[in-house]
Amino acid sequence: MRHYDTRNVRTELPCHNGAHSPPSSSCSIAGAEVEPLKLLNVLGVIQKSAEYLAKRGVDSPRLQAELILAHILSVPRLQLYLDYSRQLTTGEMDRARELVRRRGTREPLQHLLQSTSFCGFDIEVNRSVLVPRPETEILAEKAWQFLKKNFAGGGKVLDFGTGSGCIAIAIANHSPEAQILAIDISKEALQLARTNAEKNKVAEKITFLQSDRFTAIPPESKFDLIVSNPPYISKEEIPSLMPEVREFDPILALDGGDDGLIFYRYLVKEAALRLNDGGKLMMEFGDGQSLTLQHLFGKDGWKVDSVLEDYTGRSRVLVASRR
Repeated sequence: MRHYDTRNVRTELPCHNGAHSPPSSSCSIAGAEVEPLKLLNVLGVIQKSAEYLAKRGVDSPRLQAELILAHILSVPRLQLYLDYSRQLTTGEMDRARELVRRRGTREPLQHLLQSTSFCGFDIEVNRSVLVPRPETEILAEKAWQFLKKNFAGGGKVLDFGTGSGCIAIAIANHSPEAQILAIDISKEALQLARTNAEKNKVAEKITFLQSDRFTAIPPESKFDLIVSNPPYISKEEIPSLMPEVREFDPILALDGGDDGLIFYRYLVKEAALRLNDGGKLMMEFGDGQSLTLQHLFGKDGWKVDSVLEDYTGRSRVLVASRR
């Protein structure tokens, strides 16, 4: 992955010792001069951090600054404005300066905070897994609703390409009787997924297995639900993705082949052999892929039960069953 050279990047937050100060022994903050050793209060850090992030093209820079500072101070974000005049300590300033600098290089906020929320569950993330997106919550919710309605919260489930384990964890919490197998080709991803399952107290409900597609699953194993958020970005699209995705999400979790559909072509054939009668296949997909996938599955003996939209009104989740 591309390396960002940050040697000449300033955080535009105050320095606290003279080692790297200019000859005037003062520190530069967004073009202003302040006395050395002077610390900013909460409001000042938010303002200067937001200015810095805005200059580097970060979306919602003030919100991002608030979330970083709330993380450093271990307080809810809204609490910042109830204590806006509080001065940060030298250690807190150091941490703020470093995290804001890293966010300015477009490192994802979730990596800086080391976790994200998915369906209300705390999910740890790092560079070995895709950062869970809000639209994937729709896929998880549809999955556990299907299990509750048809299997009283039970059933056999396969999470194909589990990544951080977020989908399997959400299903395990809402369908406590389900038997869940979560597979991934990445050993590092599975290690993190196990950690997340333990943190959310569902480790005993999920079996994690390293597998390249279905190769490590016994051929006689069948499931009532197969759920997947597979890689669906085409190779030619990857260079145009936003830096937070292109530079920090694992390529294995993004690359869907020349047209983004390589894993759907695999599932249209192989998932049919792995479903019990009455079972469902539920998958997330990318922008503009809906009609192609409906045709792909429809011509191969599948019935497309529904296509669900995400929070922005884009088609995002396909639900299919065998005819």
